[in-house]
Amino acid sequence: MQTGLKSAASCPVCAAVVRKADGPFLLEQLTLTAPRDDEVRVRIVAVGMCHTDLAVRARMLETPLPVVLGHEGAGIVEQAGSAVTRVAPGDHVILTFASCGRCGPCESGHPAECVHFRELNFSGHRPDGTHALCDDSGTVLSDRFFAQSSYATHAIATERNVVKIPKDFPLELAGPLGCGISTGSGTVLNALQPGPGGSFANFGCGSVGLSGIMGASLAGATINIAIDRKPARLELARELGATHTICMPDEDVVATVRKITGGGVDTAMDTTGRVEIIRQMVDALRPGGRSAVVAVSPPGAQLELDANDLMAGNKSIQGVSQGACVPDIFLPRLIEVWRQKRFPFDRLITFYNFDQINQAVADMEVGRTVKAVLRMPEAI
Repeated sequence: MQTGLKSAASCPVCAAVVRKADGPFLLEQLTLTAPRDDEVRVRIVAVGMCHTDLAVRARMLETPLPVVLGHEGAGIVEQAGSAVTRVAPGDHVILTFASCGRCGPCESGHPAECVHFRELNFSGHRPDGTHALCDDSGTVLSDRFFAQSSYATHAIATERNVVKIPKDFPLELAGPLGCGISTGSGTVLNALQPGPGGSFANFGCGSVGLSGIMGASLAGATINIAIDRKPARLELARELGATHTICMPDEDVVATVRKITGGGVDTAMDTTGRVEIIRQMVDALRPGGRSAVVAVSPPGAQLELDANDLMAGNKSIQGVSQGACVPDIFLPRLIEVWRQKRFPFDRLITFYNFDQINQAVADMEVGRTVKAVLRMPEAI
């Protein structure tokens, strides 16, 4: 059993704890250990809410309970371990996903493909089995979610999963860049790359999908199709750069995409995780078309495709995690295009106070809110 979490160097925090499947987020007073040599303690100013957090709560992903979730944190470094050189106390940072930095994919510049990705982001503890959080009784909780567990007033992160950002960029906007916004835009810009004059179709207009629509506009796609069930989301997609919209299930999606593009779309992304929609995405590709799946599907979900269509059509489908990005490079670029008013991701955000976290969940689940961001009590 781990001991010694409570010490003179530990920090009291208020955190949102999930103690049972589909249970509410409970605000509890916990103790956060001091950072290790390669870690930093960050005062969280704001944190985005992502459907991956809700997938863990629903047990679609098996991070142990009880757990402190949250993986789109942004805040100010308060303390840095002795081996940390990239950030210092007072720096403004975005917290993003964890990677080992030593495996083949990491060393070749593909940290989202880290061999140890699941262990580092979903296990609920450090690689050595230890934790950074405990409750009043001294019992440890699952934490280290994406090496941050940022549904809390403070978080411990590693040097590798914090990205230093300019102090004049609003921290309350920064968190979602660490996952949802970079996943959608990065999948388009880094993986699919529709290019100037190309075509792109996005299936599902949540924050990830709408970020993909904005990414396709940045890439120069001249056909940029948004597909969703909610007319309001499609209207927003138009405002963010979609050239065409398709409302499911009123329209035959595959036939409509083929009509718009003259035979099939160059590139496409699914953000729903629903296998029947993924099948539509692949069917809507032109010969040689490329597609990406970026969302969590229910456990055991099986995808059926027409193997001959895939082969003879030279079509491809790939999974993409974290927008295939290198956060230290990609996130500052997103900030810069936002400054240039070419990437208005802030239009997706609705703010909530931290103690409104369960209302934020309810609003996201019914589609009332695209991207919820929780402001901490001490937010600046």
